[in-house]
Amino acid sequence: MIRISTIFIAICMVLVAASLGFVLYSVAGISGSESAIVALTALTCLILYNAVSMRLRDRSDVGGQIADLSRGTADLARQVAEFGRRLAAVEGRVASANSTGADRMQGMAGEISELGGLVRQLAASVAHHEDLLAAAPAVQPVASPRDDVLQRVATAPTVVVAPPPPPAAPPEVSRGQTQLIGAIKQAIDENRLDIYLQPMVTLPQRKVRYYEAVTRLRDERDQVLAAEDFIEAAEAGGLIGRIDHMVMLRCVQVLRRLMIRSKDVGVFCNVSAATLSNQAHFTQCLDFLEANRALAPSFVLEFKQATFRNLGGTESENLAALAQRGYRFSIDHVSDLRLEPRELADRGVRFIKVPAALLLDARQIASTDIHPSDLSDLLGRYGIDLIAERIEGERSVVDLLDYDVRFGQGFLFAPPRPLRPEGASATAEAPQTNPQDLNGASTSAPVSSPAAPPRATGSAALARRALGPN
Repeated sequence: MIRISTIFIAICMVLVAASLGFVLYSVAGISGSESAIVALTALTCLILYNAVSMRLRDRSDVGGQIADLSRGTADLARQVAEFGRRLAAVEGRVASANSTGADRMQGMAGEISELGGLVRQLAASVAHHEDLLAAAPAVQPVASPRDDVLQRVATAPTVVVAPPPPPAAPPEVSRGQTQLIGAIKQAIDENRLDIYLQPMVTLPQRKVRYYEAVTRLRDERDQVLAAEDFIEAAEAGGLIGRIDHMVMLRCVQVLRRLMIRSKDVGVFCNVSAATLSNQAHFTQCLDFLEANRALAPSFVLEFKQATFRNLGGTESENLAALAQRGYRFSIDHVSDLRLEPRELADRGVRFIKVPAALLLDARQIASTDIHPSDLSDLLGRYGIDLIAERIEGERSVVDLLDYDVRFGQGFLFAPPRPLRPEGASATAEAPQTNPQDLNGASTSAPVSSPAAPPRATGSAALARRALGPN
């Protein structure tokens, strides 16, 4: 389609040629035919000039378009080359991943085959031991009696002037430990495992912030045994897992009752190293803690310092599983101040309980890299609170305030007080005592007798039984 500018230029050229011919005819006196020839010649020249100029202009435009097209083609070629390079890199990674996976599969197949061989060897050895055990009763009557052998061994030391009483001592110790294990098992079966609560207060306000659950055991004569009196025997008898599970259950019940009155409260529950290393017992406790995961911010699991210093692979994995579920840890039974706050914080430790006498001991300055007065600030940088325990005098409180200790625990504030089993399951009633308002002044009242009937239930009964009357 012819553009308007082209039509306008043609009209102008015709007018210019006609004007030239008219001027020559009228002014110069040239004849009409000659004037027409000149006008046509001028028109032809104008047409040729316009055609040449348009061709040159189109050629320049086409050249620019061709240059732009060549640049776009070059950019597209570079992009295609970059895409090809990335595709080659991805193919190389996929190939290396496939080769690595194949190598791992081969390694796993080799390990599985070795494991199968070990299992077959174990089965063969077990079968051999079973055959030996089956043949043992037939061999015993032929062999000499074991008592005669022991008598001959016992007579030899008499010749060397060795007294006979020492060989008789180990059986008595073993028999006593066996009896203690049996008594512990019977107490667990009969639900004679009691929980005592000891408050931890803020300093210097002395407001109750946390409670520590202390385990006590009652024998058949209702005599109370402290934890240090039966823990070793329970670990030797494989009963510590059941004890820890029962204590966790009671502590969760106590925490639920306390949180009805105030959300700003927590409970410390001691866990044995044997439970942490025994996968069966730990799995049972982990399932229970998983079911009560909502209480994790207020439920603190407490371990000994020796437990953290002797962590193995299994113990570290179990601690990580607890920390992953939001539970925090505390360290007690601290024997020295050689601590690694960064490592402890990475493992989930948020509290460290140090005896007041150890913090105030001047000899600790020479045996540690940090002054005890700076320990609270150092731990606070990693989100760990320092708790001074076993505080028994006002003088210790004054000295600890100079060390910027935020929490305290000890007989000065309140001794461990029993929590009756029925208190954990009592129905809720309007509480008469706020456990957050109890301080050291209320600890001077005597502990109520276990045989006294409770006058309140629910949170009030729990707080009264845990902390004693005002």
